[in-house]
Amino acid sequence: MAQLRFALLNASTTDAAIPSTNRNFRREVDADLTEFLVSRGQLPDSFDFDGVIVTGSAASAYWDEQWIDDTREWVQGAHERGLPILGVCFGHQLLATALGGTVAEMDEFEIGYREVSHEGSPLFAGIGDQFTVFTTHGDRVIELPDGAARIAENEYGVHGFRVGHAFGVQFHPEYDMETAAAVTQRKEFLGADRIESVLADITDERYAAACEAKQLFNNFTDYAAQVHHAPA
Repeated sequence: MAQLRFALLNASTTDAAIPSTNRNFRREVDADLTEFLVSRGQLPDSFDFDGVIVTGSAASAYWDEQWIDDTREWVQGAHERGLPILGVCFGHQLLATALGGTVAEMDEFEIGYREVSHEGSPLFAGIGDQFTVFTTHGDRVIELPDGAARIAENEYGVHGFRVGHAFGVQFHPEYDMETAAAVTQRKEFLGADRIESVLADITDERYAAACEAKQLFNNFTDYAAQVHHAPA
């Protein structure tokens, strides 16, 4: 079978984050990824892809910025055409708003390795009912789109949902230890003590546990292949 072609909508907003985001997804996703720097105004000029991945970002999905509105509109169009979509963190939130859900700021920032439980979905095939993930977000989906199923959660709220061929996950299965540490160090508003606590927990053992969640990338690719080859 020919390798699938995915649009990688890189929503990173800084020169430091753009290459690490690209590196992480290219390492984990077994597909031909065509990257678009959406925060720089780049979007595909067609929907001629087998699937779509929308990455994390330092931005909020509810900000009044043209690139966010334009990306949301393109994602909505991709969903309407039946393309499999995977949204990660900001991508999860943008996907929710594109399909009619609501995102809002949280009372408490979630960051570090956390436990998440799932309720069964093709995206989580082969992953334990409760699994370890790295999280970093100050916004969350507070209202799911109509027809959406919640497929993962923890005490902070929704960590995964599905609508048709579209999936969103709040956590970062693509992160390596280097990225987790760098992102944590940039969160100066959390204060030195909390930053040091999170950094101290970024260990080989914790990362190894979080690698279980990387299976979802293979699951998404397999799902996209099934959709791509399904009879019309």
